[in-house]
Amino acid sequence: MSTPVAPTEQRTQLATQRRKVDFDTYDVTVDELLRRVSRKRIDIAPVYQRQFRWDRPRQSRLIESVLLGIPVPPLFMATNSTSGEQTRWEVVDGLQRLLTLVNFAGDEKTRSAANLEGEPLRLKDLDKLTTFEGFAFDGLPEDIRTTFEDRPLKIIILNDKSELQVRYDLFERLNTGGIELTDQEIRECVYRGEFVDLLGQLAKDDNFNTVVKLPSSRQKDGTREDYVLRFFAFLDRYQKFEHSVKDFLDEFIADAHKAPKVAARKAIFDNTFSYLATCFPNGLKSRKGQTPVNLFEAVSVGAAFALRENPHIEVPNMDWVFSEELRALVTGATNSRPRVRGRIEFAKEKFLG
Repeated sequence: MSTPVAPTEQRTQLATQRRKVDFDTYDVTVDELLRRVSRKRIDIAPVYQRQFRWDRPRQSRLIESVLLGIPVPPLFMATNSTSGEQTRWEVVDGLQRLLTLVNFAGDEKTRSAANLEGEPLRLKDLDKLTTFEGFAFDGLPEDIRTTFEDRPLKIIILNDKSELQVRYDLFERLNTGGIELTDQEIRECVYRGEFVDLLGQLAKDDNFNTVVKLPSSRQKDGTREDYVLRFFAFLDRYQKFEHSVKDFLDEFIADAHKAPKVAARKAIFDNTFSYLATCFPNGLKSRKGQTPVNLFEAVSVGAAFALRENPHIEVPNMDWVFSEELRALVTGATNSRPRVRGRIEFAKEKFLG
């Protein structure tokens, strides 16, 4: 049974949480949406630009619904502006629908702004408008094109007055419609700025990619950036880790967003992975040929601490990486404070010899 709670507490909590969220709702024509994309007043995050996954029949069904005036789910966006810049809308939910509209009716400039390549959409497998089969937007009669452009779509806008944590929660709750973003991809969308830019930059670093080996399925889903984030988070506060890696990383990136410390963090990263690339010229790999995340945390953070203590350490015999002692700390129930501390401090001492 649930713990008894006074109704006044429930009402107070509800009112407090509701005050953190502020929305506006608009009816915006397809034409206006396309113009906003073209002028980059609708912001499509880089993490989203690689996520256009709807196939041609599914795109065509959306276009058919818009032409027929059938209501489609609203697009959910958040305002994203800084002092001196015009307010932009950042896509939270509805990216597939928005890019489908651009892919069908957007001109060259609009398609370029949305990072779309290839030929515009030609309609396929329509249920009702069978005479439209195979047509691109430019091939339709002018009055039909105008009708399509004038169709209004409902847009719900989360205002800047809402907290970043609220925006993060909404990405998690509303990010549906065919895209399944990883936790790191959601962080990249919400906490865009200097620190997230740094994660993206360092994820491409040659030394880092010499050390970290990932399967092809995890090359473009934010996993590399997640590894870089883990390095900084555990280096900064591993002794404070509780039990939830997700919460630990969420809290760290929220703080790092406010205080990026780009130069200092980049220097530590470069020094550490330059050293590790000499230790693991063929990669830090398990028997499966990949870099397990817990092993990565131990070795990378342990090396950083060792280099901080002795900047001139030699490359030791690395057999300890595959020892039973370390294996016990990086497998099984690994996400506890004693295990996290144990594996990082074990690695540090081994690097120091």
